[in-house]
Amino acid sequence: MSAILPILMYHQIDATPPRGTPLRGLTVTPGSFARQMALLRLLGYRGVSMHDLEPYLRGERRGRVVGITFDDGYRNNLEHALPVLQKHGFSATCYAVSDPFEGRNAWDEGMGMPQKPLFTPDDMRAWVAGGMELGAHTRHHADLTRIDDATAEDEIAGCKRELEAIIGREVRHFCYPYGHYGPAHRDMVRAAGYRSATTVERSRARSSDDPFELPRVMIARTNHLALFWMKIATGYEDSRG
Repeated sequence: MSAILPILMYHQIDATPPRGTPLRGLTVTPGSFARQMALLRLLGYRGVSMHDLEPYLRGERRGRVVGITFDDGYRNNLEHALPVLQKHGFSATCYAVSDPFEGRNAWDEGMGMPQKPLFTPDDMRAWVAGGMELGAHTRHHADLTRIDDATAEDEIAGCKRELEAIIGREVRHFCYPYGHYGPAHRDMVRAAGYRSATTVERSRARSSDDPFELPRVMIARTNHLALFWMKIATGYEDSRG
């Protein structure tokens, strides 16, 4: 029987944006994040990066583990999430873009999203030095379904090369920006040398899943602790995929 392996999907860990801000729900407050991580530890779970989750995904190990991922590479992950993760002895993966325009989430500007700083190369190195993992999110947060194959290959493989040059170690895991991809992009990710790819499909992952189409458990601003527990320990999130 395949093991159930929740992979949490976060974006920003920061103060709540003003009412009416687009995608406001994707910002989880530092206090909420701290309480969620404390609950995981209290319940006997260990939060792990995608690298540390690999043997569980392959069915080689069993245990109470939860994957922890952050999309886009916001600096507030370093400021607010890293100390909490370290406090509990957890690891996590942050999927970063390797060529982030002007160092901000410019891809969201057109929809009115507040512009927030992203990881600098020094931030990336500090994240890794703190015991965390850096994953790839394309070079420019590209919608792979809206560009030609050659450009998509450059976004996928180029991100890996650039991030590895910055941190001096292998980048093993990928995340599809916006959750948009097709079979050809999945094959490109595999050919580039990644070990897994995560999506935005809402479900707990299983060790029997295609490692290049892993679903995740979305954690939103309004998720109270009881719902957080339900998403991890019950089939609640599986019904929303």
